[in-house]
Amino acid sequence: MADTYSQIYLHIVFTVKSRQCLIPKQHKEALHQYITRIITNKRQTVIRINSMPDHIHILVGMTPNIALSDLVRDIKANSSKFINSMRWVAGRFEWQTGFGAFSYSHSQLNDVVNYIKNQEEHHTRHTFREEYLSFLKRFDIPYNPKYVFDLDDASEK
Repeated sequence: MADTYSQIYLHIVFTVKSRQCLIPKQHKEALHQYITRIITNKRQTVIRINSMPDHIHILVGMTPNIALSDLVRDIKANSSKFINSMRWVAGRFEWQTGFGAFSYSHSQLNDVVNYIKNQEEHHTRHTFREEYLSFLKRFDIPYNPKYVFDLDDASEK
């Protein structure tokens, strides 16, 4: 083949370190715009982004020119520096180690976009823990419950 053609859609989820509620509502849009620039600069496409005070969801259309782990590393590192430089939180802002990434087909995009868009409503009925564990189960991803969340995560003790 003379060129590379792909269609890869990934729903990326990760949390604030220790699942602290450190993403201020009044700064969500600025954070989303900053993360969108990071992803766009890596020649990837943000389809939908939304966050809650303690975690974030990003639906990305990816090309095979970057590894997913490199993209997430760059998102986390640069957005942490941005949040810290803006002094939105007392102390130091950090994302939790690790992330979830779940693949979808083109025909599922509207459902995923709506799911991400409606996070506030969704979390009136389900905790983040319930949400994340349901993703792992739905995608048949083997996991040890002991290691899904950070040990210093106060909300998991």
